[in-house]
Amino acid sequence: MIQWLKNADELKELQKVYPDLLVLLFYGEFSEAAGRGLKELQELGRQREDIPVCIVDVQKVKGLHKEYGVQQVPTVLVLRKGLVTQSIEGVQSARFYEAILSGTPRADGAQVGEKKQRRIVVYSSPGCPACTTLKTYLRRHGLAFRTVDIAKDPRAAQALVRRSGQMAVPQTDIDGRLVVGFDKARLNKLLDISPERR
Repeated sequence: MIQWLKNADELKELQKVYPDLLVLLFYGEFSEAAGRGLKELQELGRQREDIPVCIVDVQKVKGLHKEYGVQQVPTVLVLRKGLVTQSIEGVQSARFYEAILSGTPRADGAQVGEKKQRRIVVYSSPGCPACTTLKTYLRRHGLAFRTVDIAKDPRAAQALVRRSGQMAVPQTDIDGRLVVGFDKARLNKLLDISPERR
């Protein structure tokens, strides 16, 4: 089921109908990335009609994004029993969303959602191949993360240099611990990812 939300009251009613799982996509027509995110969730909706998805157009349904602390589009929130259990910023694939929502096996053999949910922030910049590799790696393992583009956020860049002593990207903040570069062994350790077999 995919439904465009008309107002906040309609969301309250839908939460009564779908108390166990309701997915919200915060969308804005002004964002190309949000358009891509919408296509991926529409694909998910075609594949899995049992997953209820609501699209919240932030230009038409005013204030709801602030109520949920959403600062960018696209952002996907997963609501269970009226509480936000996951927040996923940026564009992900339909397959990624399905894995997160259905608990299908991850590439490392664990079940999605089986391990502690971690706060992951990836600091990156445009045109950084290692940044792209890192994000692809995290997505392949079903891990949600937030991206900070240090080229667009000078304050975040300065704070990062103060913390790590380096301006290099990518840097990944995992529950307050920084990993500089695409250090797969350290990422695997901090994120409980089993080493990949060749």
